[in-house]
Amino acid sequence: MKVLVCISGASGVNLGIKLLLNLPNNLEIFAVISQNAKDILNIENNSVLDKSKFKNITFFDNKDLGAPVSSGSFGISKTIIAPCSINTLGKITSGISDNLITRSAAVAIKEKKQLILGVREMPLSYISLNQMAMLSSIGVMIAPPVYANYSDIKSLDDLENFFVGKWLDSLNFEHNLYKKWR
Repeated sequence: MKVLVCISGASGVNLGIKLLLNLPNNLEIFAVISQNAKDILNIENNSVLDKSKFKNITFFDNKDLGAPVSSGSFGISKTIIAPCSINTLGKITSGISDNLITRSAAVAIKEKKQLILGVREMPLSYISLNQMAMLSSIGVMIAPPVYANYSDIKSLDDLENFFVGKWLDSLNFEHNLYKKWR
């Protein structure tokens, strides 16, 4: 199965990195990380993306609209954008495919493949809520990182594991990242 993880420039870029590190090893994994995401990783975590710690992941440049993941014939089964910036949400909703992340989302929608958006914003505007509702009505899963008390969170790492675990749940992948309900 081919899975695409896209990381756009919203706060919490480290969540997308942690998602990449926790995907099952038996997948063909592809990733696109925007320049804004790389900048935010540096600002929030004082680090740069070290691709050497990712085994069996093929990275594509967000500017490369000719990359294989930009075509439905490449056969991506599941796409997740986590975190998904409000800018990226707006472009996807409007059908703008001006970079590889938004093009990949357009491909997932047209091919009726699973698309999950980990929208990262608070508070949410009326415009963003309407955009999410419209995308949800055509089958896009809206899965913002939202906290739950039952998961026995004691640290920031636990909280991040909970968010990533919920995204893995949404992708139907097994994990042990957080304490499940009961």
